[in-house]
Amino acid sequence: MFEEIKWVVGIEGIEGLEDGEGFDDGVLVPIRLDIEIDGQSFKDAFTWNRSVPDLEVVVFAKKTVKDLKLPPAFITQSIQDLNNYESDPEEFSKTLCKDLGIDNPESWTFYFKGMDCQCAISILCSPIYPGDVLHSFELKHFDCACASSKIFQFFKHSQSSHMLPLSIIRRVQFISRHFSSSPHLVTVPIRISKPTKKSCIEYLRNCKSMEQLKRIQSQIFRIGLEGDRDIINKLMAFCADLSLGNLRYAEKIFDYVQDPSLFVYNVMVKMYAKRGLLRKVLLLFQQLREDQLWPDNFTYPFVLKAIGCLRDVGQGEKLHGFVVKTGMNLDNYVCNSLMDMYSELGNVENAKKLFDEMTTRDSVSWNVMISGYVGCRRFEDAINTFREMQQEGNEKPDEATVVSTLSACTALKNLELGDEIHNYVRKELGFTPRIDNALLDMYAKCGCLNISRNIFDEMPMKNVICWTSMISGYINCGDLREARDLFDKSPVRDVVLWTAMINGYVQFHHFDDAVALFREMQIQKVKPDKFTVVTLLTGCAQLGALEQGKWIHGYLDENRITIDVVVGTALIEMYSKCGCVDKSLEIFYELEDKDTASWTSIICGLAMNGKTSEALRLFSEMELVGAKPDDITFIGVLSACSHGGLVEEGRRFFNSMKKVYRIEPKVEHYGCVVDLLGRAGLLDEAEELIQEISIENCEIVVSLYGALLSACRIHNNVDMGERLAKKLVNIEPCDSSIHALLANIYASADRWEDAKKVRRKMKELGVKKMPGCSSIEVDGIVHEFLVGDPSHPETIEIRSMLNRVSRQLLGLKESQLMSFDNDTQHCNFVES
Repeated sequence: MFEEIKWVVGIEGIEGLEDGEGFDDGVLVPIRLDIEIDGQSFKDAFTWNRSVPDLEVVVFAKKTVKDLKLPPAFITQSIQDLNNYESDPEEFSKTLCKDLGIDNPESWTFYFKGMDCQCAISILCSPIYPGDVLHSFELKHFDCACASSKIFQFFKHSQSSHMLPLSIIRRVQFISRHFSSSPHLVTVPIRISKPTKKSCIEYLRNCKSMEQLKRIQSQIFRIGLEGDRDIINKLMAFCADLSLGNLRYAEKIFDYVQDPSLFVYNVMVKMYAKRGLLRKVLLLFQQLREDQLWPDNFTYPFVLKAIGCLRDVGQGEKLHGFVVKTGMNLDNYVCNSLMDMYSELGNVENAKKLFDEMTTRDSVSWNVMISGYVGCRRFEDAINTFREMQQEGNEKPDEATVVSTLSACTALKNLELGDEIHNYVRKELGFTPRIDNALLDMYAKCGCLNISRNIFDEMPMKNVICWTSMISGYINCGDLREARDLFDKSPVRDVVLWTAMINGYVQFHHFDDAVALFREMQIQKVKPDKFTVVTLLTGCAQLGALEQGKWIHGYLDENRITIDVVVGTALIEMYSKCGCVDKSLEIFYELEDKDTASWTSIICGLAMNGKTSEALRLFSEMELVGAKPDDITFIGVLSACSHGGLVEEGRRFFNSMKKVYRIEPKVEHYGCVVDLLGRAGLLDEAEELIQEISIENCEIVVSLYGALLSACRIHNNVDMGERLAKKLVNIEPCDSSIHALLANIYASADRWEDAKKVRRKMKELGVKKMPGCSSIEVDGIVHEFLVGDPSHPETIEIRSMLNRVSRQLLGLKESQLMSFDNDTQHCNFVES
């Protein structure tokens, strides 16, 4: 179809062209634009439907300029300017646009000036897509007849005619330099071409932004190609690009398309998975099945990953069955994803079964198995799998293998294998930032700070992760001074690094330094995360610093930091250890999502504050709501029974651990039961319980018998106390707690001479008792006390107050003070 388009044009300064000469390769013409199509005027804009890359435009412009019969000086200047454009287009364009007074142009306008003529050329320097609108530019006065004219240029690409729907400009009449100032009317017939599937696919292939995609998509839908699978697939593939794509726009296209293909479903599944919308992944997978489509090896990995992250065991097992039914379990890509899902679900046994059934294993298979063992803290199995990989020799360990295996070495303090991997990396694999960080962390946590520091110093590029690992290494070795020095030198500090340093101070009871660093962190405008807050709350709980804990709680409220289950659990623990049981209960009940840790924290808090009935009631509630207790929960329950003297209940809970909950009792649980029986005076039963355990670790033997030894002191059972103490001294002769407990037993029975003998024997053996330490917060200041330490400025007043309180608690009269003071001196002698 032809339409008559009228152009009002004015041409200046082109000599040597014959009247009526036209060009197939294109037209360069300065015009004052005044378009009229079928009587309708378009003065300021024209819609283009074309796509021409930058370089093609420049080369084409050169060709056209050479083909025009222009004066030599004009051609020389034009080619020079075009060469300048090719060498530095951005700088050339800025200079030229500044001369022309153009701000943010949609195409560049080139002005070439010769000796005897002037000509303006508009060259398109970025692709134009359907729907793009180009605005004309108003030139400055150039001493020509068409002063203040508006210019455009149209090109036709001879080899890609579909890229230029303006198929032919048949004829343009050039007029001499003496053309009058009045405009000349030229009629140009133009064929308007309709976009085709081929041209639309070409547009999508060259698409560089969502704005361009929207324009292309509008043309596709306008001409009825929205049902074409090839085009829709390319549309969706562009939307899936994380750097350029748009999820909402992809959803709109997906909802509009009838009978989406499996490719389209896969694109949407991938987009949801990459953006963490895991529930939507499962819903879309269900919809895919309802549409009678069969998932392929691109569908399953994303769905399996979503199930693993959601910890949905039921869905995982169900999908595994479906994978087997469709035969996709034989595909390595799908099988690796199944293994990874089971590892995420904590069922590494199923992952191992799949691994053993694989006919061919690639490096990913080995890596998934090793990292799965590491994630489940089965570090020995991870190392054995690594050894098996080496023995088979089909796949060489890569970066992922090395990093996972080094994590296992770190946990087991296996320096021998760590050194072996270090040598392998040096000879075979080569160092990468990830491997450097893993090696640095391994050596630091194994106590080899010199090697770790050498790796750190030799790293060409240090990121915040390696700084954090090195600082954490010094902290774990107790070298806070070196850690802080390195912290101060770190060029980049993220919230993790700040938290690591604060945690170091808390770990070694430098709470004032921790708070000071936290305040400096705020001054530096580094926003703390929940782990920073939890670290500080842990320090408050350890010291019983209630006022500091309240300040941190207030900071959370003032800064609108969400109190989730992690922060809430830390607050519960802090208030419980500071004796504020009501406040800890209030926070517990305000938590929307309560996990095992939060239930355990409140139960243990109630137990330590003597609230036995409340602790056991909450344990019953925990069972009713379906929360699964863990081994730490039972420590709190058994402790509550011990404090409440509930022997039968304690026995029942202890026996249910293994029978009902399948939790193997640990030494802490046996210690609670021994303490429970000891408090109730059932010393023989407690001793029998200890003897039932086959214990090889001497430290465990001492701790359990030590609890029974304390019960002997409470119930004045000197005979058992002496027998147990002699037995323990043979095991650990230098353990000061054993000697101190025996001395206390003698002191409680008024056998002061025997207590002195124990003291003398300790001196002979060179055994020194670490002085006890306690702390108390007064007016926001934490005061620490050591046994026998007179350094506190108010020591005399404190001791006087303690004596007065002790006398009141014991109900002593003045006549009994002398006896009390003598006993106190004996106790001080024994304890010192």
